[in-house]
Amino acid sequence: MQNLLPEPPATRLPEETEASTALASAEPDAVKNVAARFPTYSAAWAALARGSMGTGDPVTAYAYARTGYHRGLDQLRRAGWKGHGPVPWSHEPNRGFLRSLHQLALAADAIGEADEAARCAQFLRDCDPSAADALTG
Repeated sequence: MQNLLPEPPATRLPEETEASTALASAEPDAVKNVAARFPTYSAAWAALARGSMGTGDPVTAYAYARTGYHRGLDQLRRAGWKGHGPVPWSHEPNRGFLRSLHQLALAADAIGEADEAARCAQFLRDCDPSAADALTG
């Protein structure tokens, strides 16, 4: 069956230069400071989630990833996203949301939330298959 409705336009989040610069220059133990200074910046939450997964703390990773995911959803909605449609990986400001979504899938899986892990993995692929490919290797 073919979908006859056009796909919505790609959503591109605005640049957050100050937050991006702060995260890029932060030592691993200072990423919390970036998240505290820029609490709406999903990339900082994704980095915290990745770090927590790396130290074997999936519950904390889940909390960080869920925060980044929800902050990203808020930004996507403000940018005109209606709950579906492409969120391109190629647009750098989108990557914080997409990384948070990926980390949420990983953390959910690690704590036994298989259904949520599968939903998040599918949502990531629906946003942009190249994001899923880049993040899952």
